[in-house]
Amino acid sequence: MFIKYLKSKLHGLTVTNKNLNYIGSIKLDKEFLEKSNIKPYEVVLVINLNNGERFETYVIPAPRGSKIVSLQGGTARLGEVGDKIIVMSFAYLAPDEKFKPINIIFKENNIIKEIRK
Repeated sequence: MFIKYLKSKLHGLTVTNKNLNYIGSIKLDKEFLEKSNIKPYEVVLVINLNNGERFETYVIPAPRGSKIVSLQGGTARLGEVGDKIIVMSFAYLAPDEKFKPINIIFKENNIIKEIRK
């Protein structure tokens, strides 16, 4: 039996862009992906703290250092530029596997405030 665990959490990101005319996804700064161990095209759960929306989509890398958090395609209808969001990824593990998630806390302008491992 496997149990679904939190693998990575990006807490307090601010949406910087929206692009309705895209197939769909969330675009995130490649630096955020590398530090959180989220892979390009990995499926993530997104929680919009401003409106309560929760949705699942996949990640597309944005240029490293850009601080981009862009809602793409249909997800662009679930938030506005300036909204605060949480992005979470998950892993399935055996109950006896030891694991600790990576939590990255952001401050204004998508600057990393703290990384907890």
